[in-house]
Amino acid sequence: MITVTNLTVAFGGFTLLDDINFHVNDNDKVGLVGKNGAGKSTLLKIILGEQSPSSGAVLTSKKLKFGYLPQQMEHAKDKSVMEETLQAFNSLFDIHKKIDEINIQLGNRTDYDSEAYKKLIIDLNNYTDRSLMMESEPPRVQAERVLLGLGFKEEEFERSTNTLSQGWNMRIELAKVLLSKPDALLLDEPTNHLDIESIQWFEDYLKNFKGSVVLISHDRKFLDNITKRTVEIMLGKIYDYDVPYSKYKILRKERMEQQRAAYENQQRMIEKTEDFIARFRYKPTKSNQVQSRIKALDKLDRIEVDLEDTSTLNVKFPPAPRSGNVVFKCEDAQVGYGEKIIVNNVNITVERGEKVAFVGRNGEGKTTLMKVIINELTPITGSAALGYNVSLGYYAQNQEDILDKNDTVYGTLDKIAVGDVRTKLRDILAAFLFRGEDIDKKVAVLSGGERARLAMAKLILKPYNLLALDEPTNHMDILSKDVLKQALLSYDGTLIMVSHDRDFLDGLVSKVYEFKDGRVREHLGGIQAYLEHNKEEREVAEHKEDAKIIRDKKNASPGTKKSEKITGINPSCEQLISPDNSTKKTDSQQFRAESKEVRKKKKEIEKCENEIADLDHQLSETEIELSAKHTTEELTKLSEEYQRIKSMRDSKMEEWMKLSE
Repeated sequence: MITVTNLTVAFGGFTLLDDINFHVNDNDKVGLVGKNGAGKSTLLKIILGEQSPSSGAVLTSKKLKFGYLPQQMEHAKDKSVMEETLQAFNSLFDIHKKIDEINIQLGNRTDYDSEAYKKLIIDLNNYTDRSLMMESEPPRVQAERVLLGLGFKEEEFERSTNTLSQGWNMRIELAKVLLSKPDALLLDEPTNHLDIESIQWFEDYLKNFKGSVVLISHDRKFLDNITKRTVEIMLGKIYDYDVPYSKYKILRKERMEQQRAAYENQQRMIEKTEDFIARFRYKPTKSNQVQSRIKALDKLDRIEVDLEDTSTLNVKFPPAPRSGNVVFKCEDAQVGYGEKIIVNNVNITVERGEKVAFVGRNGEGKTTLMKVIINELTPITGSAALGYNVSLGYYAQNQEDILDKNDTVYGTLDKIAVGDVRTKLRDILAAFLFRGEDIDKKVAVLSGGERARLAMAKLILKPYNLLALDEPTNHMDILSKDVLKQALLSYDGTLIMVSHDRDFLDGLVSKVYEFKDGRVREHLGGIQAYLEHNKEEREVAEHKEDAKIIRDKKNASPGTKKSEKITGINPSCEQLISPDNSTKKTDSQQFRAESKEVRKKKKEIEKCENEIADLDHQLSETEIELSAKHTTEELTKLSEEYQRIKSMRDSKMEEWMKLSE
């Protein structure tokens, strides 16, 4: 499908990609990884034909249709969300327009036997066939499904795109790419502006996508869940393995160790051989052996160790000054802008040394509450305040708006540094991979990853005991994120962080605050515990829906026909409500007509339904208990009780399904 042959990209005296070769087959799902600046985005642009290589070629099928999502893009400003999304169907709408034009011509013409008329008929058939092939269901229905999956609400479909943030406009562009039904997807960091729920939906979509995917991402879990093959670009070369990213790292490490061992063994052999040649070169009795070994060295296939890019961040936060026990407290607060309330009744207490995460879909108020924490906003009602002796370091999500684009890398730090730290600015910048001429670069020319590193470097200048980080890993490569995670694990202060990166949060935070539907809920435990709890909640909600359908069925009219089935339950669980009679009967006549066995079965079903409803009630009460504060021992007992009731409920559902067959 896509073949890259002897591809080289060079700028002046610097070679970005050096004679690389690889092939992408139909249905391949490839993770393209490497450090920021390694050439990943450049490679995608060359595959698309947007950029030309210095040498080599990219071969693709002529009819191959690409779907491309770049990191940076222009967004429409004069349309609604739905109008802009439906632009993905422009080619289909053009076909509809041509069909309408042909129908108008056919209605006005009477030269039925002419060649021109026959050609119109042929064109109409061709366009109609193409339309049917492209339109499996109405475009708006398809658009709504994808937009909902990516986190939009129905009431937002008519909202103007010029009122949306860059992240939400990116989601519209992603929706357009998916709806265009491409043969191959080229995606450049598509999860940067997606929340956890949207990422999970997107994962399911890509798993079922019938086509090839070349994906640039720094989200390790996303790569592992989607890709089956990893291509890493390192120092101009590529390393291609048919495994997901985490397995690739293990195999790559093993290969490097084997390669180094083989290289060292060969070097010892070469050294001994050269020593033998030097000792006996001029002895006639050894001349044949010497010549033989000289020839053997000349023919020797010398092992080369793959070059590795060992440059990494060196992040270490200064020791945190001691603060009061309560670092941040928010009580009965309404938070928003003016009269617009984003989150209501917020009650949060963050204590010294805690590491907590704010999660939830975009627009639910996470960044808004961050602004309350840094005192950019005050609650509409209620109270919010930092604790005693708290010094706050803040990392903003929108670094392109915060950093002065006209300043240099060095000047950005020099403006805010005070005291002895001013003598260490070059060392600090070097630790964040700004070396040599890099420190004189203007902020305006920095990549997203470089700006993220520069903003993080600002937090090293002063010892803070509270770090408030809003999406700190956006645009960071995997290795940089790993280093930052280790630094935050070692940090002895308090951490409040907004992030959608599950792998980054895993093992780092011990408490999760979920922002959803204008409320904030506290979840004790790490991100995995939160995700599992959410999964259980969805299952409980599905069970409740089933139970509601059962109750509705019980209250259905006795005259309901056999052909009317209960909807919303698994097809295997569908139950016929009443026997089908060609003539109407009274309830008593129907009852007398039923056999004893049928009446017995009905009683068993009714008993089972009542027990399911009772267990649902018990589950709801236990959920409420679990959401309240308890000791660890109490929480363990409640969790065990919840699982016991849930198992009983599942068993009863299975019993009900068997009885209903």
